[in-house]
Amino acid sequence: MNPLKEALDTLKDTGVRITPQRHAILEYLINSMSHPTADDIYKALEGKFPNMSVATVYNNLRVFREVGLVKELTFGDASSRFDFVTSHHYHVICEKCGKIVDFLYPGLDEVEHLASHVTGFKVENHRMEIYGSCPECASKEVH
Repeated sequence: MNPLKEALDTLKDTGVRITPQRHAILEYLINSMSHPTADDIYKALEGKFPNMSVATVYNNLRVFREVGLVKELTFGDASSRFDFVTSHHYHVICEKCGKIVDFLYPGLDEVEHLASHVTGFKVENHRMEIYGSCPECASKEVH
């Protein structure tokens, strides 16, 4: 199934109106692999929607987050980044340039079960971030 159609159906099912801006922001997020900030999304779409503001982008991202379509990623730098929720995945983050790359590793789901078993907690989810230097930044380090 088409992820955009599924996301639009989810919005309709929760009573959220599909505006052209919402459609465009969602489509941009689905197609973007860069984990954009609200400002990145605004800059990419302002030509198509000259009356749209950064606040409109933020408000729509909040709606998407509330219905579970988007995750807000905060890595301690200035701006939150946004990720369309697909499968459970992790992020590898370059400490030099801030680039974020998705990393799939389904084996960590076992950690949730073990944590629950050992502690008695009802585990809801987990988050793991891996930090290092991306290939481009690492190649600049070598003299």
